[in-house]
Amino acid sequence: MAAYLLKEQGHDLIALFMVNWHERVGNITSACTWEEDALIAQMVAKKLGIPFHIVDLSVDYKKRVVDYMFAEYQAGRTPNPDVLCNREIKFDSFLDEALKFDADFVATGHYCRKSEIEVNGQTIHQLLAGKDPNKDQSYFLCQLNQQQLSKAMFPVGELLKPDVRRIAREQNLPTAERKDSQGICFVGKVDLPTFLQQQLKPKVGNIIEIPASFMEKKKQLDISEENYRKLCFPFPYKPWNGEVIGEHHGAHFYTIGQRKGLNIGGHKEPLFVLGTDVQRNIIYVGEGQNHPGLLRRGLFVTTNEMHWIRTDLKMQPGEKREFDIRIRYRQPLEKGTIHLKEDGAYFIFEEEQRGITSGQFAAWYSGDELIGSGVIA
Repeated sequence: MAAYLLKEQGHDLIALFMVNWHERVGNITSACTWEEDALIAQMVAKKLGIPFHIVDLSVDYKKRVVDYMFAEYQAGRTPNPDVLCNREIKFDSFLDEALKFDADFVATGHYCRKSEIEVNGQTIHQLLAGKDPNKDQSYFLCQLNQQQLSKAMFPVGELLKPDVRRIAREQNLPTAERKDSQGICFVGKVDLPTFLQQQLKPKVGNIIEIPASFMEKKKQLDISEENYRKLCFPFPYKPWNGEVIGEHHGAHFYTIGQRKGLNIGGHKEPLFVLGTDVQRNIIYVGEGQNHPGLLRRGLFVTTNEMHWIRTDLKMQPGEKREFDIRIRYRQPLEKGTIHLKEDGAYFIFEEEQRGITSGQFAAWYSGDELIGSGVIA
């Protein structure tokens, strides 16, 4: 669809398809292999009368996305491979390949927009939310820099998803009725726990239930600078804070807020993961989706993980600023304050946030514009 729109605008186009994954180990052989995707992409290119090329980026993808992903899970964090893929592959390795064809820009089908402004005689590239509030994908591009944005184009960002489908049908594009892509970015339709189990060894450990009353007492804190660390860091659960109610097969397979895969009965309400300890191989859980252990008032991002798309708006230590903040894709923007100190940034929300997870990205916006992002510590 991006190619069709650009062709209508009179651009000279080349189609470049990237292969990021070859392995067919166990359950990774999926119904949606890259060969099938490449064939359909080639059909679109043929329909639009543009040259089609394939580039193999699987070595880079394994090293810069997949290996990082496993290392993060092993360390008890939950990474976002889609954000990484955009930063490390699509707008880096892939961009380099595209430039070998003398390309001026790389256009993708992301639902987001770009615009330019002049600041002190310099051109600043702005990354803006897509017009479709249900499909805005700016969050996935939250780690891009000015150089990468200068080469990017997002032709579908002004459209709503139903319009994209409608135009694709009107133009008889081979992709018109294809389902939206699912699964790990460019690995295919693969179930993430299955993928992880093929790489990380199972290890039996305890599931410990934390009573809601215990957490309610611990959370009676004033919102003040003295309490920033307690408000913004995960609670350091200990085995004696609750009781053992079952076993699991590896703390690194679980993430905060997870409900599936615990397989423990005898509770009125579902159990949710409140915390994981990969050193002791323990999962801490709580009953009910309003368990106080699932909610936190803040989060922390270390100084070296603070990334500013708008480098001209970069904060200095000691500064406080209000932003709209998102801690996961499709989450509504939440009002909060970023207080930058020497050791990093303390994010304090107006309302408690559910399931803040280390390894995920926090992105901050001003209106429609994505200003920066950082990995939650």
